[in-house]
Amino acid sequence: MNETTIPKLLKDLEALPFDMREKDFLLTWELSKENLLAILKTGLLLKELHRTGRSMRVFDTGLAVSIFRDNSTRTRFSFASAVNALGLTLQELDERTSQIAHGETERETAVMISFLTQAVGIRDDIFLGEGDRYQRNFIQAIKEAYQEGILHQRPVLVNLQSDIDHPTQSMSDLAKLIDYFGGIENLKGKKIAVTWAYSPSYGKPLSVPQGVIGLVTRFGMEVTLAHPQGYELLPDVANLAKKQAEASGGSFSVTENMEEAFKNADAVYPKSWAPYQVMVRRTELLKSGNTASLKDLEKECLANNAKYKNWECTEEMMKLTRAGKGLYMHCLPADISGVSCKEGEVSASVFDAYRKDLYHQASYKPFLIAAIILLSRMKDPLSTLKKLSQHEKSLIL
Repeated sequence: MNETTIPKLLKDLEALPFDMREKDFLLTWELSKENLLAILKTGLLLKELHRTGRSMRVFDTGLAVSIFRDNSTRTRFSFASAVNALGLTLQELDERTSQIAHGETERETAVMISFLTQAVGIRDDIFLGEGDRYQRNFIQAIKEAYQEGILHQRPVLVNLQSDIDHPTQSMSDLAKLIDYFGGIENLKGKKIAVTWAYSPSYGKPLSVPQGVIGLVTRFGMEVTLAHPQGYELLPDVANLAKKQAEASGGSFSVTENMEEAFKNADAVYPKSWAPYQVMVRRTELLKSGNTASLKDLEKECLANNAKYKNWECTEEMMKLTRAGKGLYMHCLPADISGVSCKEGEVSASVFDAYRKDLYHQASYKPFLIAAIILLSRMKDPLSTLKKLSQHEKSLIL
């Protein structure tokens, strides 16, 4: 990037009718395109500030609280680095060592952790039908406490992955696509294949593929969703993607053929996920603590997955993409055949060929998370961003 990038981004933001003040970040399709673009442009601006060694600090004090109910590397560290860069102190809430273990309610937890807190990040993707509900209950408790004057400020809630959407990931994916194709205007008409891929594990959330199709269909892309029979996504999200594609001048189609999806694709996103009906059954068994039936379900699902080992992103598959040069994408970690597993989602040769692109794709996430928090919490975000851009460059870099 050159020095004109920050002035250009500031100018774009000035012309954009966005309003993210005290808005939470749950599902991308609940936000206007203007707000999504504001997050993207602010994230790029913060990324450039960091690249040139300038401060992103906008808070003198305050907490950011993260609640991870599932494992995480990229999102966990992206949230931590984002809030640290903004000047907040991170506190991870461990439910096992908190009073939640003794029956503290969601409502009580939400208020008790929010007194001096500016942002709360939650990952809750294990239980289908529960993660999004939990986050919304959390927000409602915070809103009520703020309205009652118990809280002096209302922290923003950032969805770090739910059972429905993984919005910080899909925004990072979109940022990569915009960069790769040279501008958001160039996404229109580009074909992206979002496909299921074989994995030697089961129970992977549906929220990554749902997040992708729920976002890129708003920008005129030609989206093909591919999966074996029985591996459907949430019907509501698939229907939403189709409506959004029609409204944006793009398209949305579904196939049970991976090769068909890859053919002439400009970008491919092969990622394993569990069948919707399996996730429903799994949730019921997890809630009941029926470990014996869970093991039986796992055996059943792994056996079913094994029928589709040919759903792998290989060099031969990549040759089917447009001119054989389509972009390979993944949220990471990928199941790499012969590396992290015997047989998996992607061959080692394809993964290695696109390793730089994959890491670049992941690099947007901390800056986009920081952008969401800044835009939601600052009364005048444009003035704040202008002040940050006027900082001298650090001598460290």
